[in-house]
Amino acid sequence: MRPFLLLATRFDDHLADAEYAAFRDFAGLQEGELTRVRLEQHPMPELDLDDYSGVFVGGSPFNASDAQSTKSEVQLRVEAEMSRLLDRIVEADFPFFGACYGVGTLGVHRGAVIDRTFGEPVDAVEVRLTEEGVRDPLFAGIPPAFKAWVGHKEAVKHLPPDATLLATGDACPVQAFRVKRNLYATQFHPELTADDIVDRVRTYRYEGYFEPHELDATEQTIRSAAPVTWPPRLLRTFAERYAR
Repeated sequence: MRPFLLLATRFDDHLADAEYAAFRDFAGLQEGELTRVRLEQHPMPELDLDDYSGVFVGGSPFNASDAQSTKSEVQLRVEAEMSRLLDRIVEADFPFFGACYGVGTLGVHRGAVIDRTFGEPVDAVEVRLTEEGVRDPLFAGIPPAFKAWVGHKEAVKHLPPDATLLATGDACPVQAFRVKRNLYATQFHPELTADDIVDRVRTYRYEGYFEPHELDATEQTIRSAAPVTWPPRLLRTFAERYAR
């Protein structure tokens, strides 16, 4: 089997390694079946899509909607590299799954409006499938309403013109969308457990997702949330569907 590729941008080694392990485990991949490229460390290498079964994009400290003048050189480089890669991925309708930051990368590339109108605090929220989502093979076997982990400053305000809305929510109207047949993006995190979320809020306490003094209350919200069981199935289905 050709490996899948994970494009990562987390500076913290502990979180980066945990993210890699979560994608591999939930996707049901073995050692060597998920290759990672940490774009925050090095420029994107030359990638031949024929070498891979599909591409995953994890979460990120980057926000696509930030003013260009406030973005670091690393963020600007990553965004430019992702845009060039997405040119090829979209043209080929190559399997792509972006979680959280995937909405920003794929959404911006396809002309979405991304801003802070529909940001959500860290929590487990109800996500509902649209009629298209119910019919989409990636969501096969998933109930029409389910809990998922969120925590994001920005989100899609207006979908790209060529995107299909697959899932929505009360506070964030765009929770998942598809471009062409094989490119997916979710605003929610299918790769996280409650322990993972707690780990992240502790690490990003001062990054503006909540007030620093609210850390204990945020952890309590996470620990007391309803069980989140269905979203990881998306990663397994994606891997099984596109492995080659």
